Amino acid sequence: MTLARTFSLLRQRREKALIAYLTAGFPSLETWISNLKIMEQSGADVLEIGVPFSDPIADGPVIQAASQASLRNGTTLAVILEQLRAVSFQKPLVLMSYLNPLLAMGPDRIFPCLKSAGITGLIVPDLPVEESAAFRRDSKKNGIDLVFLASPASPEQRLRKIAGASAGFVYAVSVKGVTGVREGLPAGIEDFMKALRRVTNKPIAVGFGISTPEQVRRFGNLADGVIIGSHFLQILMNRQNLAAAVRALKQATIPPGSSGRSISDVAVRFSIDRGSPDARADGESPPAVSASGQE
Repeated sequence: MTLARTFSLLRQRREKALIAYLTAGFPSLETWISNLKIMEQSGADVLEIGVPFSDPIADGPVIQAASQASLRNGTTLAVILEQLRAVSFQKPLVLMSYLNPLLAMGPDRIFPCLKSAGITGLIVPDLPVEESAAFRRDSKKNGIDLVFLASPASPEQRLRKIAGASAGFVYAVSVKGVTGVREGLPAGIEDFMKALRRVTNKPIAVGFGISTPEQVRRFGNLADGVIIGSHFLQILMNRQNLAAAVRALKQATIPPGSSGRSISDVAVRFSIDRGSPDARADGESPPAVSASGQE
């Protein structure tokens, strides 16, 4: 399913998109695909897959820790794509990668390789829109949406340029900082979202710092979707119930009185007991990772 179709169906149901992020290869190369499946079957509308990188400039301590653990596991972009080719998903797959791993693959091979692995969208945090012409051309040729990030620090003229170049949706960064769980979100976010709305009618998904149903509901009045990553990684690090966490946050995207079922109406059949292997999303203990505190 494409991103455009996903947002269209959710809009008809008056729901917001839950875009769920996991770092590929974490907690292990053997279990991360299963975790992604759990997220899909528990209600996530879009699955975002992070490519681990040694210098993740947009990411806070939790995603940094997960990326370092994944790199130690031997995760590479080539390995990620090979594993994805062996499985199928009903929900759109969006790859989040910094520029270096993509360029190392070879500029002419990037999008054909992503397409062959079932990727429908690509986020490159360190690709400026002003230098993205070749990426936009090749992504369009291969039917992959290239998603750009819009920051609260950007003036309206640049927001217009970012929104115009972005395909699938516009990624609204909620804070002037890095990713990570936060108890509260900064004042002024509503003004930023309204400014972004003024320059585009494309779907807007907001990320960075969102982790609770209350925050999801707050942004439900401002955006078409929410992007959550660090929270789900912390669930894995703490050996908690991934399926239940996804279900709770998806429920917050559904208006009162709705059926409460995801757009694919997939039945969830995972145990809700925190101690069971299904609920923990893998059958083994995750590697020790130091990621305490807020990002």
